[in-house]
Amino acid sequence: MALQIYNSLTRQKEDFVPLHGDHVGIYVCGPTVYGLAHVGHAKSYISFDIAVRYLRYIGYKVRYVQNITDVGHLTDDADEGEDKLVRKARFDRVHPMELAESYTRSYFTDMDMLNVGRPDIVPRASGHIPEQIVQIEQLIATGHAYVVNGSVYFSVESDPDYGKLSGRRVEDQEEGARVAINPEKRNPADFALWKRAEPAHILQWPSPWGAGYPGWHIECSAMSTKYLGQPFDIHGGGLENKFPHHEAEIAQAECASNDTPFARFWMHNNMVTVNGIKMGKSLGNYTTIQDAFKIVEPLALRFFVLSTHYRSSTDFSTGALEGAQKGYSRLLGAVRLVKQKLSAAADTGDMPAAVAGLLDATRARFRAAMDDDFNTAGAIAELFDFSRETNTLLNAATLPNRATVAALDSLYAELIGTVLGLLPAEDDNNSRLALLAVTDGLVAYLIELRNEARQQKQWAQADAIRNRLKDLGVALEDGAQGTGWRLAAG
Repeated sequence: MALQIYNSLTRQKEDFVPLHGDHVGIYVCGPTVYGLAHVGHAKSYISFDIAVRYLRYIGYKVRYVQNITDVGHLTDDADEGEDKLVRKARFDRVHPMELAESYTRSYFTDMDMLNVGRPDIVPRASGHIPEQIVQIEQLIATGHAYVVNGSVYFSVESDPDYGKLSGRRVEDQEEGARVAINPEKRNPADFALWKRAEPAHILQWPSPWGAGYPGWHIECSAMSTKYLGQPFDIHGGGLENKFPHHEAEIAQAECASNDTPFARFWMHNNMVTVNGIKMGKSLGNYTTIQDAFKIVEPLALRFFVLSTHYRSSTDFSTGALEGAQKGYSRLLGAVRLVKQKLSAAADTGDMPAAVAGLLDATRARFRAAMDDDFNTAGAIAELFDFSRETNTLLNAATLPNRATVAALDSLYAELIGTVLGLLPAEDDNNSRLALLAVTDGLVAYLIELRNEARQQKQWAQADAIRNRLKDLGVALEDGAQGTGWRLAAG
């Protein structure tokens, strides 16, 4: 089965074939860095991290570009209000670029904790003013933009395809329905490419139309095509950005280039909700990623996101997050069990054909789920099924040989680690797996003490060890291979 991606532009799943052989270009709208990232951001960037990981896993060479918006994103989508960074910087009494730098660093720290890979290129809007000016000049030259009092607006009526992504046509938008009408605009639906700056405005640059700053939408059109060319393969972002942001990007890029297609595939992740309402800073119902880390470990938050399809909404609550922690611990417990048994397995020959068949079938079902529009929920379900089979193998009367256990370990590293990014780095002394290795040794030592107590018929001492471990969430299991342990459910 070939990889299929749901294309928001065509509203259907399509076989994914890159434009240039085995090279894939992806652009994803990054954060506006005026505050701490929240769980909604986590869903978006984990979702596209998975797309990048999987494309690389199946053999593609990916150039991943994700921008940082540090100028031009106003408090209202219809070109009104203040720049979000300027307003927050004034409140904090710092320079806007100082604020942007601080929150950019915290954003990437959060992403590192979530095991989200760094993009190959991270352009900033403020660092690409010349490219934005060039594209605006092209739009003016082709009759798609007009200048009024030092500001430049895109004329939506000049583009017959405007609205093809969202399905919202110009005639469907009621005049003045969103905000007070801007008298500078020929049509209320027109949007700013360049905004005239008042003398005291702290973020402004010279331009052919006077001092000002770019509109929000033009940055992504200019930066994506600069680094990926036009057209490029995949454009991603949150569903809430489909209109007006992504719609405007298409119009700008295609009208400035004589109708050359902009992006071939459009991917939109659905939103994180709280009691059915979109999580967002403007509503005050958001939980920052850093606050979520106080409830669960970072990779459990990643597991929480991946447990639903990226195009489905994800309802957030403390209970749901805690449930994800339990599920993640069970999955990681299976990985731990394999590593625990690996050192004890005998090197007695090849892996049995039945086990090889199980591995091949698991990998095939996992890939079938991922090929179906990056269905991580389905892929995780396959891994839980595989873990049940693994537990049966490892708890049989005879421990499988080393080749078998090593193959199980390798498959977990490949699918849970490389593709889903859910395994901590093994070379991190503070990682979950490193701590589990220490735990293995400590529990093994306590099991030895318990066995010695039982041999000496010191039943009270043996029961005390079992009960103390149970209080700590460790369940002992006596079997034909001796005594093993697992994290107790709950």
